[in-house]
Amino acid sequence: MKLIIKPKKGPGKIEVELSDKVWSEITRLSERYGVTSERVIEIALTGEFRKPEGDLKELEKKVRKLEEKVWELEKEYAPLRFKAYGLSEDNKILAIELTGLIAENNQLRRFLRLPPRRDPELRKLISYYMR
Repeated sequence: MKLIIKPKKGPGKIEVELSDKVWSEITRLSERYGVTSERVIEIALTGEFRKPEGDLKELEKKVRKLEEKVWELEKEYAPLRFKAYGLSEDNKILAIELTGLIAENNQLRRFLRLPPRRDPELRKLISYYMR
């Protein structure tokens, strides 16, 4: 892979040929840390590395403990989210049925030559549940 580094000002540029091994390592780092490969190269060239504060092994233990807590909370709240999703889908179905009944009611009112009812608040509520 060919890497071209252009300065922000001026005409000069630097061209460097990167081996496949180096490029694969750059892409692995960019995926691991969630940054672009250009940012990884920029950090490597400028030496803008962060020094860890504290013992790395101790920090990794803390991260593992926090991950375990997150998974415990996920286990606890997953059924609640599933029930909430089911209720929101039920609300959508009821809103659709209510819209049909309102349309049928208005049609019957027209048949009986009565003025149709316009209820904007009810329509807002239906559109809320249709989302």
